[in-house]
Amino acid sequence: MMNKYFSVAIDGPAGAGKSTIASTIARKFNCLNLDTGAMYRAAAIWLTERDVDVYDSEAVGRLAGEIDIDVKYVSGVQRVYVSGRDVTDELRSDEISMLASACSKYPEIRSRLVDMQRQMAKDMRVVMDGRDIGTKVLPDASVKIYLVASVEARAKRRLKQLLEKGIDATYERVLADMIKRDHDDSTREFSPLEKAQDAVALDTTSLSLEQSILRAIDIVAEKTGMTEAMCRE
Repeated sequence: MMNKYFSVAIDGPAGAGKSTIASTIARKFNCLNLDTGAMYRAAAIWLTERDVDVYDSEAVGRLAGEIDIDVKYVSGVQRVYVSGRDVTDELRSDEISMLASACSKYPEIRSRLVDMQRQMAKDMRVVMDGRDIGTKVLPDASVKIYLVASVEARAKRRLKQLLEKGIDATYERVLADMIKRDHDDSTREFSPLEKAQDAVALDTTSLSLEQSILRAIDIVAEKTGMTEAMCRE
């Protein structure tokens, strides 16, 4: 009998389309979708609300074990809470993105959040996206996909998202921030961004979002032998 449980790990740099692709796969295969990047962003909010400098390793390490984050699904949409307050709509600003990247360097924070993420992955179909899901969080995931795209293409996508939300931004600023984020994520000492050896690389540079999603769905189906219909039985 085919195991009805499986896990999908989606990794890649900022702006590669991880969140959108992961959420679509989750809907198609009736899975729980966990945006792990949102948890690091929430951790950054938790620290800044307590006037903690996220670049102060001693202070962050001392408080990491107290971080209060919760993830709930409301009408099928992930909502993230910090100390009981819904911060979902605050997570995608450039400032929080940079602070989250700084927070993700600390082993104390990563250990706490990884424990939470692994617990959520127990005994259910789950899709997780982030920077080290396939290498560290879910090394035994049924499917591992590593998304890539040129930094220029990713910057254009992120700029479009920001402008659509009414956030003032320029291509030059977004590109510079993304280049720095890539460097920070790939060179950090603890759990750097890297492709798992058994991950399938999917380059989305020249693909539309729809094409990227369809290819990712095909990869999941090929690797697991599961179809959308089977997942809804």
